[in-house]
Amino acid sequence: MSISTSSRPMGVTLLAFLNILSGIVMLLAGLGVAVLGLALVFLAPVGIFLGGILIILGIVSFIVAGGLLQGRRWAWNATLFLSIISIVIALASLAAGNASSIISVIISAAIIYYLYRPYVLAYFGKSTRRIA
Repeated sequence: MSISTSSRPMGVTLLAFLNILSGIVMLLAGLGVAVLGLALVFLAPVGIFLGGILIILGIVSFIVAGGLLQGRRWAWNATLFLSIISIVIALASLAAGNASSIISVIISAAIIYYLYRPYVLAYFGKSTRRIA
């Protein structure tokens, strides 16, 4: 859990900013879904459940953004994990016929590629040594 002493790469700042934006969207969407669920009594359990999940994901996005800005190792791991999950979901959507999911695959793959750049690894205090 060390804080990086190297300067923060611009791409990490961009990833944090995107996490903040997605957190705001998820919080607002979660609140909207929960309120709609309450308004439509027959959808209340589903609305509250889905709204709650979106609210939790929004809060997690804010936490990850903070970790990215501070160079926390766990934030690097979380971003990698979420990018892999995003690729899996997008590939399933692509297989179901949603051709636009390829954009999500490309973006997530680019994020994974970026996370493994030596200067990004150094910022997060991860070794850039290769084990032979």
